[in-house]
Order: sequence, then C-alpha cells, then structure tokens
Amino acid sequence: MFPATRLRRLRRNATFRRMARETRLSVDNLIAPLFVRPGEGVRKEIRSMPKQYQLSPDEAAEESRRLADKGIPAVILFGIPEHKDPHGSQAYAPDGIIPRAVERIKQRCPELCVITDVCLCEYTDHGHCGIVERNRDGVPDVSNDATVEVLVKEALAHARAGADMVAPSDMMDGRVGAIRRALDQAGFPDVPIMAYSAKFASALYGPFRDAAESPPQFGDRRSYQMDPANAREALREIALDIEEGADMVMVKPALPYLDIIHAAYERFDVPIAAYNVSGEYSMVCAAAERGWLDAKTVALEMLTSIRRAGAQLILTYWASQAADWLEK
Repeated sequence: MFPATRLRRLRRNATFRRMARETRLSVDNLIAPLFVRPGEGVRKEIRSMPKQYQLSPDEAAEESRRLADKGIPAVILFGIPEHKDPHGSQAYAPDGIIPRAVERIKQRCPELCVITDVCLCEYTDHGHCGIVERNRDGVPDVSNDATVEVLVKEALAHARAGADMVAPSDMMDGRVGAIRRALDQAGFPDVPIMAYSAKFASALYGPFRDAAESPPQFGDRRSYQMDPANAREALREIALDIEEGADMVMVKPALPYLDIIHAAYERFDVPIAAYNVSGEYSMVCAAAERGWLDAKTVALEMLTSIRRAGAQLILTYWASQAADWLEK
C-alpha cells in the first residue's frame, strides 16, 4: 500500500517504461493493403485517403519492394478491373488485374507474403459482394450459394497466379469450407485461408469504397455483413470459419470492436487479424491536417491498442509509416 507501493517508479524514464512494457508492436504485426488498377506507371492518389494510391501492377510491385525492405512481411491486394458486370467475371479471369499483380509482385520480391482479397464488390457493376438475384418476394438480393461458386473460382485464379494466401471477405455462409475443398482438390493444400470472419456492417468503410470504386448501387450490405450490436454472433461466425478450415480469422473494423478481438483471442487458438479500416485511417489524417492531433502519436496508440486486444496481425494503411516510426 501507499507509500510503500509506488507504481510511478517504473514510469520515471524511458528505459524503465521500455523494460516494463506489456504489449509490443512490431513491424512483423503489419499487413499493408494495396489497391491495384490497370495500366503501367499509374500511381493515383485516393482523394479520401491521403498518401494512399491506386497502383498499376508494375507500381504495386515497386511499392511491395519498398514495403518488404522495411521489414513488412505481407501485403493484401484489392483489384479494380478494366470493366465490371453483374456477375463479377473479372474476379476470376486468369489474366485479371489481381493475377497480373500477384505475378509482378512475386517476381519483384518473392519473399513477401502476397494475400489476395476474395470478394466480388470490386468487380460487380452493382457494387455488392455477390451475385444478385431476385428472392421469393421479387426483391433483388445477394444469393449466398451462387456467390460461393464464384468465390471458389476467384480463389483458385489467385492461387494459380502465385498468391501465398487468400482472404475471403464477402461474409457468405459456407464459403471458407468450399474454398478449402477447392484449393485442396486443385493441388493447393498449402495455401492458407485468412477469413474475414467477423466483418461488421460499419459506417467506417466509406474511403475504402472510394479506393476500390465499389459503393453499392442500391440498398446496403446489412443482409450479409454483421450487425454492429452482436458480439456472441461474431464468435459463432469465427468458430464456424475455423471449423470449415480457416487458418486465420479477422475482425473488421478494429477500433470499435476491440472487445470482439479480445474475446476471439481468449477463445480460439488460431492467429487473430484485425483490419484498421479506411475510416479509422482517414479520420486521423483529417484531424492531423487541421492540427487537432499528432498523426504519428495517435496512429501508434491505435495500433498498440489493437495489438493489446489480442490481434497478432493488423491490416493497416499506416503500415509503411509505422515501420519507419518503429525503426526509430
């Protein structure tokens, strides 16, 4: 008891704080998202995401080399195709934007882990994450099973191009098991699946939809993404994906769902990933531009909190800058 117990003793200087630190954020925890579009020499800044770019495959390869040189172990790719259609056919085209980017990146830096997002929202002209059909009431709706069939073809196209890991983000029921079976049968039993298992219908995805050019053209995504109010359902989703063969699971977004990340970390024995999403990034950038806060300090605090909650892997647009900050 006070005065014998003085917890401030170990806060007195930087060395003591470093020695007593419970949670360590490392470059090894970071995954950098990249947006890939057609062309050569394209590096187009995203209006709502400062210092983030749409990159052509050659530029994505160069950016991946820079990230790898900083020690970042992995990137995750999102594709913007030449054209979109109702069925998202470019998502599984052998010469589609993601297979081309994977090949260029693996040629440039073969040691980097290349993860590919497996979803249809970037490839459909309606902007939804699956195949839209009319339900029994005649209302357009995303068909779960028809979508899973296309997602399987997309995952296989990415694996054939050399992707090290696939990451289904669509939130269709049963897609992890279907993709796992297809990869095994096609000769890719060693390609892991990082499942977006608890992906909530969040208002924080707006800048991403600018970046991926994928806003839904009607309705919203609440019929397949999770209700932000539900925690137990999130853990049930995670358990089902692990049962179906997911090697890693993800919670998205990160900051409003730290409780879900921690609960998943406590309950499941697979690596937990968290997506520090575009809205979380852009809010800090906007406030920093106005001088309201310091971007570096806030970003590192946010990333550390995600790590403290239990995420071993953090998908974040701060990855490149955070690697520089952590090195110093």
